[in-house]
Amino acid sequence: MKTLLPLCFCAAVISLAILVQIDRGVPLSNTRRTHFDAIIVLGYTANSDGSISDDARSRVLAGIREYRAGVAPRLLFTGGPAHNRFVEADVMAAFAESQGIPASAILEERQAQDTIQNAYYSVAILRAHGWSSAEIVTAPYHIPRSALIFSHFPIEWRAKAGAWPPEYDYELRFILAFREVLKTDSLRLFGFKPSPFLPR
Repeated sequence: MKTLLPLCFCAAVISLAILVQIDRGVPLSNTRRTHFDAIIVLGYTANSDGSISDDARSRVLAGIREYRAGVAPRLLFTGGPAHNRFVEADVMAAFAESQGIPASAILEERQAQDTIQNAYYSVAILRAHGWSSAEIVTAPYHIPRSALIFSHFPIEWRAKAGAWPPEYDYELRFILAFREVLKTDSLRLFGFKPSPFLPR
């Protein structure tokens, strides 16, 4: 019983932190549509051996669920070699194919080094194909900041959280959520630094 109390407390704090971001006006969509041109799955670094990380796997599985539910006819995986030599989009796309997703339904954005660049390069791919809408899939803790970033781009979008990786204990979930609260609050208070990748 004693060990359950800290876990319940951490779970409550994480939930509160995410809800605070939502309640404080971070938009989670700019449209009421339920079908999109693509599902954009935001990248996460691969493991040091090139295998898919727990976080990236959860994001891809969430994207696959949405694809199979008919939300969009294609998946766009975004992320370059941001934290090691492995291209995040490549690793995620390979995992999606291993789960039965046809290569014809997969696109890759292989340059992005952060979430702003994920949005910039992914939107560029959409527009090059004449597409104008996307569902954005990422981790639960990453949703508010991702939504804040995509709100600057000229597409119709909504944000969709994947599940927490089962390997993440409540302490790690709290740390990740708390860091994102700080980052998102900082952006909302002080704005984004000038960037060629972020529309004004």
